[in-house]
Parts: sequence; C-alpha cells; structure tokens
Amino acid sequence: MDNTPLIPLRGSERSAHADARSAGAVSDSERIDVTLVLRRRNEIPDALVEGPETITREELAARYGADPADIDMVKRSAEQHGLTVTEADPASRRVKVSGTLGQLRSVVQADSLTKVTTPDPAHEGRVLEHRQRTGDLRILPEWDGVVTGVTGLDNRPQARPHIQRIEAHAAHMSYSPVDLGKVYRFPPATDGSGHTIGVVELGGGIPEGDLDAYFAELGIPTPTVDVVEVGAGSNTPGVSLRADGEVMLDIEVIGALAPGARQVVYFAENSAQGFTDAISTAVFAQPTPTVVSISWGMSEDSWTAQGRAILDAALADAAAMGVTVCVAAGDDGSSDGDPTGQAHTDFPASSPRALACGGTRLDADAATGAVNSETVWNDHNGSASGGGVSRMFEQPVWQANVGVPDGNGQGRRRGVPDVSANASPTSGYRVLIRGQDQIIGGTSAVAPLWAALTVRLSEALGRPLGMLQPVLYAGAAPGVSPDGFRDIVQGDIGDFAATPGWDACTGLGVPDGQALLARLASV
Repeated sequence: MDNTPLIPLRGSERSAHADARSAGAVSDSERIDVTLVLRRRNEIPDALVEGPETITREELAARYGADPADIDMVKRSAEQHGLTVTEADPASRRVKVSGTLGQLRSVVQADSLTKVTTPDPAHEGRVLEHRQRTGDLRILPEWDGVVTGVTGLDNRPQARPHIQRIEAHAAHMSYSPVDLGKVYRFPPATDGSGHTIGVVELGGGIPEGDLDAYFAELGIPTPTVDVVEVGAGSNTPGVSLRADGEVMLDIEVIGALAPGARQVVYFAENSAQGFTDAISTAVFAQPTPTVVSISWGMSEDSWTAQGRAILDAALADAAAMGVTVCVAAGDDGSSDGDPTGQAHTDFPASSPRALACGGTRLDADAATGAVNSETVWNDHNGSASGGGVSRMFEQPVWQANVGVPDGNGQGRRRGVPDVSANASPTSGYRVLIRGQDQIIGGTSAVAPLWAALTVRLSEALGRPLGMLQPVLYAGAAPGVSPDGFRDIVQGDIGDFAATPGWDACTGLGVPDGQALLARLASV
C-alpha cells in the first residue's frame, strides 16, 4: 500500500453534530462515493457574475471550469490507488470517485470518522444513522491547490425544509397561489412558456395523483414536471409528511403561477454532497434553466468553509449562465433556530449570489388583489421570517448604500433577505398534499413564488435575468425602496425590525410585478 503522507485540506475542519449519538465504527469495507471539487482554470470575473452578459455551459467550461490537465492528474492518481472514477465534469469542476473506506484512506482521510444518529431535520421525532467526521480532511500532496473541496465522507443532514403547516381552523386567512399572482401583480399575458425552472429537493417525493387533482381544482392544466434523481437521492413519497409537503408546495406554487414553464425536480440526499451536487446538476442542465428554486437551508455556521465555498461557486456559475437562483431565507427569525438565541443567517440564502427570499403576513382581498395590510411574518412562537447580517460573506457592492447594519462587530457584511412575499401560515397557501387540502406557510413558499415571477419577467423581456440583485438594488437608499417593490414597514423578526427601505426582515419589500417589469425593461 502507498504510505504517502497526506496533507491538510484548507477550510475542511468540521465539528461534531450537537445531538450526535454514537452508532459504532465505519467499516473499512463500506463503499463510499466522494465528490472532489477542483480549482478553476481562471477566476470568474465579478462583472460576468453580476452583470447582464451571459455565457453558455461550454464557454464557462472552457474559460472558468477545471483544467483538463488537473482532471487527468486527479483521475490518474485516484485510479492508481484502486479507486473508480465514475464522473468527471470540467464545467462544474467535479470528479466523482468510488471505493471502500479502506481504499479512500490512501487519498483522503478524516481526523475521525464514525457512525452516529442525529435528529432528522425534515421529519420531527425521527432519527437518522449516518457517517460523521470531525477535524480536518487530509489529501494527497499532489492534490494540494488543485482539489479545493471534498464531500461525501460525512453524510449528515445538511439542511431543513423551510415549511410551516397549520390546521385549517387556525389560519386567519389563506390564498391559492393564483390569488397571490393578483396581489403581487404578476405581468399579464405571460405564463412561463418556453422556460425551465429547476427545483432542488433533499427528501420527500411526489404522491401519485396529487398534481392532477390540485391543478384540476384550480382549473389549470397540469404543468410539465420531470424528475431527476441525483446520487443517492430518490423521489420517495410517503416517508415524511414534512418533506412531501415541501416538494408539493414548491411544485404547486410554481405550477399555479407559471403553468407554462417546465419544472425539473432534482431529488438528492440531504447532505453537503447531495445539496451541492443537486445545485450543480440543475444549473448545468440542458437546456439551461431560467431559474432554480431552493427552499432548504441551515444556519451558515453549520457548514464547513469549503462547503460554503463550493456551493457559493456553483451559484456564481449559475449567474454567469444567466440563471437566477431563488432561496428561502429561513423560518426561525433572527436566530435561525440557534438555541442560544444569537443572531444567525441561513445558508445558502446568505450567499450574495442567491436571491434571498423573506416572509410577510398578508391580509388581502383574494378576488381583487387589493391589500388591506402586509407586515413582517412573526407568529411570536418561534416561527418568523429569517433575516439578518451574514457572519461569513462580505457585503456586496450593490448592497453598500441601503443601510445594512454592521455584522456582529465584523464590519460590512451581506444583509439578508433581498425580497419577500407572503409566508405566514396564518395567511398561508392552499395546496394539496397526499390527497388532502392543506394550508402551508414558510419562506419555502416565497422562493418558488419569486421563481415563477422571474420566469414570467424573463418571458416578457425575452432574455434571462441571471443575478437580479444588482439591478433590484439600483436606486435603493437608506429609507427608500426602489420602483417595483411595495415596502413593508411594520413588524420584526426578533433582533431586527422593519423600517422604511431595505431591512433585515423583508429586504427591499414585496413585488409589484408589473412595475418591476417596466423597470427591468428600461435597463
């Protein structure tokens, strides 16, 4: 056996899960699939990520993907150590290798790797058994500086669905997604035709018959929904009501508001590897999607530095190809569920490349779309819109002049969210899950709503919109929201309160789709 000393992989340090319970050792004979993420051949320019220019998948691979020489070197050394290379993609810079733990130890090692059980974030009361690593990863010396990330050894659940269920009698009011299209004045004479929306799911499935029944109730043809299973992920309804609810909420909101769009639902394992592989698979799909919708996330400090960097880079790839990525900002107020109550933001919403979607509580006339009131979503029972100031990401230039507070003594940091829409379960969305009418809330509903709005805007304009934030923030100032938004000025999420203009509760506000279209058309 090759006894080449391995060297630390920067940014890979990982802590144990706070609620982990030992479940024994990991056998050297256990077969594990690992994703190696390679460096870019050239750094991707901010102007391409944030500007109106877009490039194709092939152009991105040629300019900013992995160097073929790096791929060949990594593949060759992996195979020399008895591993099987199952995939090599220059565009997403991923090389997938498979082998037993004993074989993998010759190229990548964790300080500690054990089996544990932890609570399932998508199914209350259920525990999951999985591998957990702690400490740093170490890799082959020849991979130093070439391999920038390794995922797959630790397959702990990495995200939770941002969904809130409520009993029908407890809801003050509820709306179909079509009603909300009126409230938020979605552009007329558009339905998303000719566009594709990728939907990332880390659990659950599509119960048979639900989609046909739901859209029949709305009087809308059932939209085209294709399924892609990524890695160990699968379309498996019936295991978790919460996860099934997330899947159906996403599909039904998009299908009701952009019925002409094709949806592709990517089912992946709920792990750092599964999450990033699902996003990369969605972003680099053919044809390139107009939007990707993500309603899963976790406090950004629950991720490793390499995990955040890998996913953030995938979002940069998306923006360069003109793909808008809408991400739920969280459902646990300013703490993001941290047991100490300290302020945290949710990732990947906290990435500057994500359009972070916060939540409101809406009182409107469903028939006319007239709004009686709209405030920050906070049920004062632990359920409230996520938001705040990132601890990990510097403040982007386009957010510098809107009054984002300094971040936890760390200077100017990314503020979350960017935009909002109805999310309170007490003013929730009427959907169908497992054959039953349900009322659902959470910022999980806001990401697909904004995804549907984005494809309709893109359809009307005849071009992809890519990373929307630089355009959306143009003209914003402390106390002033730009055209295309209705400002939300009442309510709080705990540590942060609504104010005129951008705030860490609802961002720039809720959309006025027709005004937003007029503004985008003038750019």
